[in-house]
Amino acid sequence: MQNDSILKLEGLTMTFGGLTAVKDLSINVPKGSIVGLIGPNGAGKTTVFNVITGFYEPTAGKVLFKGMDISGKSPHEICSLGIARTFQNIRLFGNETVLQNVMVACNVRVPVRWWEPPLSLPLTRSKERTIRSKAMDLLKKVGLEHLADEIATSLPYGQQRRLEIARALATDPELLLLDEPAAGMNPKETHALMDFIRAIRDLFGLTIMLIEHDMRVVMGICEHIWVLDYGLLIAEGPPSFIQSNKRVIEAYLGEEYARYVDN
Repeated sequence: MQNDSILKLEGLTMTFGGLTAVKDLSINVPKGSIVGLIGPNGAGKTTVFNVITGFYEPTAGKVLFKGMDISGKSPHEICSLGIARTFQNIRLFGNETVLQNVMVACNVRVPVRWWEPPLSLPLTRSKERTIRSKAMDLLKKVGLEHLADEIATSLPYGQQRRLEIARALATDPELLLLDEPAAGMNPKETHALMDFIRAIRDLFGLTIMLIEHDMRVVMGICEHIWVLDYGLLIAEGPPSFIQSNKRVIEAYLGEEYARYVDN
């Protein structure tokens, strides 16, 4: 692991009443890497993402982004600092076009106040042109430019996932969190997604952290992996170490691991 970290969790603990979802978790994410957070359902993975992105304030411990303590900051503050995410379930604006979905996210960097559009001021029109241009350029980079005027929910599932990631990229993040990006995809879509994740890391200079149950994705693109079980870190290391770790196999990989290795 490199020492040039973009994200550190120090003794992170998150409790809900008497339930401890995450306990004393410490990780160090190197800048420019693709890393994974895996474990069985209920292990605390999404809770970790929710703490990082400000949906939860940690019960104890710290979240450090580029050396800054962001623990307890609001989601919009954390997004403006350079962290974006996607969710387990696709959350597009279903009645809006592909272009409009991305334009909404561009407002993080080019803010348009709610009262400006009705007035049609020159500055507002200039902002809208800037946002539209940025959104179209982004759609071109992710291969969705030809679908700009399509309604978002009319896209095939794999392209909806790609659009959700494109919308996150529109906030100009340095750290991108992907929560089960391959969920619901067929093998062809999954393979394309792996290539896509590598490509956007390189194209946008990102650090990417993902939660994923598909071991082909995790072992295929992640450079370092942390494994949670009942909120506790039970192993960490490169894919080769995780695949052969007995505790990880017993707690989580099981049939998925055997299927991955056999193929």
